[in-house]
Amino acid sequence: MRIGDAAAAAGTTPRALRLYEERGLLPPPNRSHTGQRRYTQRDVDRVRIIRQLLGLGLTIDDIRASADRLHLIEGDTLPDYDSAACSQTSGTVHRRLAAMDAEITRLITRRDRLAARISVGNP
Repeated sequence: MRIGDAAAAAGTTPRALRLYEERGLLPPPNRSHTGQRRYTQRDVDRVRIIRQLLGLGLTIDDIRASADRLHLIEGDTLPDYDSAACSQTSGTVHRRLAAMDAEITRLITRRDRLAARISVGNP
């Protein structure tokens, strides 16, 4: 299928597919004799997995670190964390969780400071 059809089937845009290809998340697709990208259902499934991972808070760089295992995922649904496709990713996941926890702490601190400021002058 052509890039627009593949993007629509995956729930994204052609621009995102090109970005995923540039960043190493998606292997370069086959091309037609006129040079147009041609995607398979397997490619669409992989894009859906990438989008799920991004939706969980992983970054493109996080996913790229494990991109060599994305082909192990069957279908378009994330497997259990202890599957072969997810093995050896615990460092990435734990680092991302730690970064999220630090950001939550930073935001709570900032919120508390703002709330304290606005309640100082109020009876």
